[in-house]
Amino acid sequence: MNKLKITKEMTIGEVIKKYPKSVFIFMDYGLHCVGCPMAQNDTLEGAAKIHGLDLKKLLEDLNKKHS
Repeated sequence: MNKLKITKEMTIGEVIKKYPKSVFIFMDYGLHCVGCPMAQNDTLEGAAKIHGLDLKKLLEDLNKKHS
């Protein structure tokens, strides 16, 4: 079984630091504030909830890009 590299508990900052190209996926999802200091500490789960995004789909897209 493939273990996900990117999980809902990770912060946006962690993901971007480990996978810089993920910024393009965040932008596609309308998360244009990925460079903002406050957004860096948001978990993916929290950001999805705040912005009304499908967390499962976001995680699938992020992990597909980095598998």
